[in-house]
Amino acid sequence: RMSARARAASQGSLEEPDDEVVPYSDDETDDELQSEDDLDRSEDQLPEPETIPAPAAGELEDGSGVKVIRANDREYCNQPQFKKKVFLCIKKSKYSGNAIKTYKYNVFTFLPLNLYEQFKRVANLYFLCLLILQIIPQISTLPWYTTLVPLVLVLGITAIKDLVDDLARHRMDKEINNRRCDVLLNGRFEKTRWMNLQVGDVVRLKKNDFIPADILLLSSSNPNSLCYVETAELDGETNLKFKMGLKVTDERLQEENQLARFNALIMCEEPNNRLDKFVGTMIWDAQSYPLDLDNMLLRGCKIRNTDECHGLVIFAGNDTKIMRNGGKTRFKRTLIDKLMNYMVYTIFVLLVLLCAGLAIGHTYWYESIGSKAWYLYDGLNYSSSYRGFLSFWGYIIILNTMVPISLYVSVEVIRLGQSKFINWDLQMYYADKDTPAKARTTTLNEQLGQIEYIFSDKTGTLTQNIMAFKKCTIRGRTYGERSHQPYHFLVSCIRSKKDPQVLEFFKLLSLCHTVMVEQKGDELVYQAASPDEGALVTAARNFGFVFLSRTQDTITIMELDHEETYEVLALLDFNSDRKRMSIILRFPDGRIRLYCKGADTVIYQRLDANSKNKETTQEALDIFANETLRTLCLCYKDISQAEYDAWSQKHQAASVSMGNREEALDVLYEEIEKNLLLIGATAIEDKLQDGVPETIAKLAKADIKIWVLTGDKKETAENIGFSCQLLTDDMKIHYGEDVKYVSADGQTSNKQNQRYTKKQKTIIEDWSNYAENSVFQPVDDWEKEKRQEDFVDMACECSAVICCRVTPKQKANVVSLVKRCKKAVTLSIGDGANDVNMIKTADIGVGISGQEGMQAVMSSDYAFAQFRYLERLLLVHGRWSYIRMCKFLRYFFYKNFAFTLVHFWFSFFNGFSSQTAYEDWFITLYNVCYSSLPVLLVGLLDQDVNDKLSLRFPKLYLPGQQGSLFNYKNFFISLFHGIFTSLMIFFIPYGAFLQTMGQDGEAPSDYQSFAVVAASSLIITVNLQISLNTSYWTFVNFFAVLGSIAIYFGVMFDIHSAGIHVIFPTTFTFTGAASNALRQPYLWLTIILTVGICLLPVICIQFLYQTICPSVGDKVRRNRKKYELEDEEEEKKKRKPTFQRGGRSRRSAYAFSHSRGYADLIASGRSIRQRPRVRPELRESIREVPQAENI
Repeated sequence: RMSARARAASQGSLEEPDDEVVPYSDDETDDELQSEDDLDRSEDQLPEPETIPAPAAGELEDGSGVKVIRANDREYCNQPQFKKKVFLCIKKSKYSGNAIKTYKYNVFTFLPLNLYEQFKRVANLYFLCLLILQIIPQISTLPWYTTLVPLVLVLGITAIKDLVDDLARHRMDKEINNRRCDVLLNGRFEKTRWMNLQVGDVVRLKKNDFIPADILLLSSSNPNSLCYVETAELDGETNLKFKMGLKVTDERLQEENQLARFNALIMCEEPNNRLDKFVGTMIWDAQSYPLDLDNMLLRGCKIRNTDECHGLVIFAGNDTKIMRNGGKTRFKRTLIDKLMNYMVYTIFVLLVLLCAGLAIGHTYWYESIGSKAWYLYDGLNYSSSYRGFLSFWGYIIILNTMVPISLYVSVEVIRLGQSKFINWDLQMYYADKDTPAKARTTTLNEQLGQIEYIFSDKTGTLTQNIMAFKKCTIRGRTYGERSHQPYHFLVSCIRSKKDPQVLEFFKLLSLCHTVMVEQKGDELVYQAASPDEGALVTAARNFGFVFLSRTQDTITIMELDHEETYEVLALLDFNSDRKRMSIILRFPDGRIRLYCKGADTVIYQRLDANSKNKETTQEALDIFANETLRTLCLCYKDISQAEYDAWSQKHQAASVSMGNREEALDVLYEEIEKNLLLIGATAIEDKLQDGVPETIAKLAKADIKIWVLTGDKKETAENIGFSCQLLTDDMKIHYGEDVKYVSADGQTSNKQNQRYTKKQKTIIEDWSNYAENSVFQPVDDWEKEKRQEDFVDMACECSAVICCRVTPKQKANVVSLVKRCKKAVTLSIGDGANDVNMIKTADIGVGISGQEGMQAVMSSDYAFAQFRYLERLLLVHGRWSYIRMCKFLRYFFYKNFAFTLVHFWFSFFNGFSSQTAYEDWFITLYNVCYSSLPVLLVGLLDQDVNDKLSLRFPKLYLPGQQGSLFNYKNFFISLFHGIFTSLMIFFIPYGAFLQTMGQDGEAPSDYQSFAVVAASSLIITVNLQISLNTSYWTFVNFFAVLGSIAIYFGVMFDIHSAGIHVIFPTTFTFTGAASNALRQPYLWLTIILTVGICLLPVICIQFLYQTICPSVGDKVRRNRKKYELEDEEEEKKKRKPTFQRGGRSRRSAYAFSHSRGYADLIASGRSIRQRPRVRPELRESIREVPQAENI
């Protein structure tokens, strides 16, 4: 019997547990990786499947790297050698219980833990220190509430959000922990809560039950202990996977009393987060049996199409693989985030310098003036230096609003709103699959407007990954549409049975595959490991060779008008290294034949020297390649009984080995797959998705470079490049093998002869050369680094780059290389598990929810259903988000500088005494109530041009790539703008108040009246300034601007009223100041003059810029009406574009599943349902359900 090997396709996982294929969870540490390496080495230490005595409990010491479990024995895991030290001498079992805890807080820890987490942010800690300073009487220049109110508001909003999230986790944990399942206790099954499950328990699960822990499948109600599971919560895929129990447990553990006597010892790997792998051994009755992932039911999955199954708990609770994968994701930060942090540090340095200067000023002022003025004596005999020191801290408190506390909260609110707009965009909704666009992160939206490089997968991303059988070549003749021989001629050949090669061709397609067949209602449903396989089996059915059913050792097909059953002797499954699959069959007449299909490159190397039609088939492959079809070669070989017997013995030994099993089997496969006879080749069409050429052309106009990273061969990738208009006939193409990065003497080759304009140059690079040819291997790290830099430098000169035959790890390496060498903003887009590394490596990852499951989507930052939506995501949402965030930040810094620096100018007139220029409550509420809403709405709603014009003029995207809307230049412009505004707001009212008499004969030139006039001027100025910066006006914007001004005056009159002063006499001291000052027309004129002088230069500069040197956006806005009329006319005349391409001759590539099939599942003999009896009418209704290829 063949031992079950890892079946990546049936598990939705990948074929090798390394980081070339499988992205580890982000919380995995080096220690974990080391322990897993130790575990891999320990596989060879696990017992071989031979008769050995079971070890006693005391023989296994802790630290062996192997977990040991005894079935139906809870106390076994509580023995001393299985315990670990928790604190001092307190120990507990190292095996986790099944209760889970995903929440962070409880009633007692919420307040301290949440505050601790929030004060780890530097801004919050800074304002806490300010609050402490304000409590010290000697240096307090502002009441404590001016800092406390905004700080409490920020902390409170964040705490409420965290609390709501944690309460949801509490409810979820409670619901999950209290689910019930059947557990074998005291010889009978009893209902118990999930939280009470323990390692070693035997459980019974029924149809549609969730799996409560990582469980070893022992038996099920299906034949051969087959169990169907849905892994949607684990990997996002909804297609059913197959699991199975060992043959020995299937035969001996069906009844309750048999399960109660089950006392096997399980030795397995330590808990880890690798969803694709499980290694273990079951020792029962002195016999060892190897265990792998196919025997495991993982927590988070759901039992489907299986009435009942039994299992043994191996990992529970936090030790389960799904919980181990629940770690933190890598935190991606935008360029604006990083820049904003540096600017906050710059502001802090400026703040310290200003305060130090003012403190020195106070020292000299007190020395020369203050100490000599008797009326300024305060009764404190402090020296001038000490007074200067106190003044420094006083100004730190006063000028603290230069570092805005509400900045980070406001940014998060804006990002959340922008993410919601992406989710709500109906133009990115794919109705065919009811799939909306989804922003899976809220922290990267503005980075979508700065993308310079896009790295795209091909199959399923640019193409539909829905395969259709289009053409074939048999014995040198080509059949299909627009070919030499139409299909009806082929049908005639099959019916006449005159050409045995034609019959062998379709017989091979119906027999050599790993497709599963399942009865659903009145239909037989094909479940294929890849769309390619499904298309080929369906094609064979259409030509009269219908795959009906299979068992562990037979496969039955309908050959035209009669059934034939073939004995399956071996199934040699596909993997990405072999690029082929074979099946060895015994025919009803006793002959043994090997059928093989695979990539032309590997098949031609293994053909017999006397094989016919090699040249004509090669020519047909070239023709198929020109039509961008995916190709596959078919061949066969007759095997003698003696040859098979000798090979079978070696195969049996290799299939049960615990160490290097895969390598041993591959060597045996090579031995039998040689001297093959060619039958022909197939050609499958994988159509481009709708709108791909237009999208690529539009993104190229936005100066976004697109690199295609694919596992296909160079020829297929090149053809797809022409199909999607990534490549054009006027481009000069450089192939990787023709490019010399480093000459023989180690010096960089002369690139002057290779320079072309961007629109004339592209590179197609075959990365398999670097793995296969030692000539390409660098001799040292310096040479490796130099080659990488040369590659990136040359590739980035090109308008397009296609990397062929790249592994998942190489995809990630290419992205990382460009990020490192070019400091560019990158985006990766893919649809399969093989794209996950690339998606996580790029600055922004986009997942396509297509035919290959949901692993790419679950690892992505943004997800949608079609590649064409990328155009709208970047050119509309990305550009808008970038412009909005830049406007928000520029204005936010400006308004805080304008507000805070008034204190600085006031210091020159108050002896640098740390006196504030405004009333205390105005300082408290300025950023919270008076100026926050208008700028928030600009950050959420503003748009310079509408979405149609954004798509029509891709050049509008360039400012984001150049980072020209927010950088240090813009920061200092905001700084100087704020300085100018603060100068006007202070000195115009100051000059107006000099030697002034009011209408009532009283001089309104008191400090409180001045504070009211300055504050009123500031509020009107900053709110009108944001109005000048607003490009897209709505009712909400009008309401926000006018409402903010109205709120200011309303609150000011309230807190300056006599009534509130009576209640809080020490807190509200500006009694009657507002009503006294603002009843003077002279002061209203002063306010208007101040506002006018502040805004007039801005209006003039904006006018000059838009008139003399307008940007692309200014030009588009100026002609907006004209473009909108043109768009309306184009809509009426719109026609479907035609695509033409020059007649280049391009080589074919293989079309084949990039993932393992169900070979081991089939050959194990326990994976298939019993063949249903097929009624004749059902054979006409067989349909195919294409499954996702997972790599």
